[in-house]
Amino acid sequence: MSTGTHTGAGTYAPAPGAAPLLRMIAAQTAFETKLLLRNGEQLLLTVIIPSLLLVLFSTVDIVDTGAGEAVDFLAPGILALAVMSTAFTGQAIATGFERRYGVLKRLAVSPLPRWALMTAKSFSVLVTEVLQIVLLAVIALALGWSPHGNPVAVLLLLVLGTAAFSGIGLLMAGTLRAEATLAAANLVFLLLLMGGGVVVPLDKFPDAAASVLGWLPISALSQGLRDVLQHGAAMPWRELGILVLWAVPGLAAAGRFFRWE
Repeated sequence: MSTGTHTGAGTYAPAPGAAPLLRMIAAQTAFETKLLLRNGEQLLLTVIIPSLLLVLFSTVDIVDTGAGEAVDFLAPGILALAVMSTAFTGQAIATGFERRYGVLKRLAVSPLPRWALMTAKSFSVLVTEVLQIVLLAVIALALGWSPHGNPVAVLLLLVLGTAAFSGIGLLMAGTLRAEATLAAANLVFLLLLMGGGVVVPLDKFPDAAASVLGWLPISALSQGLRDVLQHGAAMPWRELGILVLWAVPGLAAAGRFFRWE
């Protein structure tokens, strides 16, 4: 972006150069957020599906969620699903097709550094998640949700969950073809929705399967949020640790193997 100064009446002295880095990151973040929110498929994944699942399973007795109100069990899992839909599925698909169409290649030679571009993408994911969480929380509260617990623990779980899913999504988008990313991301979304403790408690699965499923990032995030918001746990260290185990190698692998072309 070029800037300039007026040197006198009717004159203008251009001062070519890149805009300040923080301004470029903010502008790219706003652009990425608008793309996420305007995309019909992403809107379906990030807003409509989680909202419908929350309302449906909270009002219709389909799944045995144990003692207490169904919404108290479901709301934390749906919040985890919202994080996964944006940080993993939506980001993987969008970034994969940007890579295919050469958008990332062009942005990579712009004044915006590559790390700053990825930072802007991460910020856009966080902005979208805030909007999702506010919307879903309002719906859940209207359905009778009674959350309680440590807000710091909730924040840590959401941040680490976002990091874990972002690493997996960016690794997929940066190494696979766009069509393969589209198919794989949607398939993983459906599988984790059904087997990640989002709407079906893990104790409904056979013990061997439940013990394995409990190590998935969606299971750790949904169970951690449930421990805090439903049962009032102070800090779910096990679930936080599982998310760290996914986040650190996932982001490292994405940074190492991501291909811009």
